Amino acid sequence: MKNIVWIIIIIVVLGGIFLLTSNKPADQNPESDNSAITKSGEQDKLTPDEMMEEIERQEIDPTLAEFMGIYEDYSPEKLALANSGKVVLFFHAPWCPTCRSLNKNISKNLSSIPPNIAILKTDYDNETALKQKYGVTYQHTLVQVDADGNIIAKWSGSPTLGAVLGAIK
Repeated sequence: MKNIVWIIIIIVVLGGIFLLTSNKPADQNPESDNSAITKSGEQDKLTPDEMMEEIERQEIDPTLAEFMGIYEDYSPEKLALANSGKVVLFFHAPWCPTCRSLNKNISKNLSSIPPNIAILKTDYDNETALKQKYGVTYQHTLVQVDADGNIIAKWSGSPTLGAVLGAIK
């Protein structure tokens, strides 16, 4: 009878330990997930721009962004991300159906952008100097560049994020 009592006690203790460890919240590390805990304690998904704002708000070193996949609007200073990763310029026009389709696919799959990859959406209609620099003659062109803005690769027509990632050198 004593053996049965001890077995029940052991099962109860092990079951309690299992329940306690399985109910722990997931790691909220911004490098591994696009989420944050709000003041109310709820988990919210963040866009890449919101992640950068959160990093700056928390006074975290912004170079941590190099460990997160990024999809956001182009600005010249973001080319520095190529010092520790890969940067692709996506020449996008809002009136272009294939651009809109790729934009939608990338936006839907943000969590699939690997760390150290930054896809920067450039405005095809207004970035005339960039188009000239990279010889871009039509929208939906993608240009991989280094930190100095030199071309590493150039292609067009990638229909999905997977195709873009597959073309990166």
